[in-house]
Amino acid sequence: MTNYYVYYRVEPARVVALRAEIESLFAAVQGKTGIRGRWLRRRDDPSTYMEVYEAVEDETAFEMVLARESATLDLDRKIERFACA
Repeated sequence: MTNYYVYYRVEPARVVALRAEIESLFAAVQGKTGIRGRWLRRRDDPSTYMEVYEAVEDETAFEMVLARESATLDLDRKIERFACA
């Protein structure tokens, strides 16, 4: 299984509106893949946020859904993938 960590910077003025968009993203991804994301903020840098998706079994299908559902967010998203050891 693979865990996905998606991080990006957000302007402070955009955080409130983005929270609703991220919740919609999580609902759509969960509805299509069964995987619920979590949204985190970096402790020492309040402009850096991260989405976490854990225990992904079908990476290809998950990545297609994530790409499609996040396309309208207008963020420079970086994706890291970690395999369970």
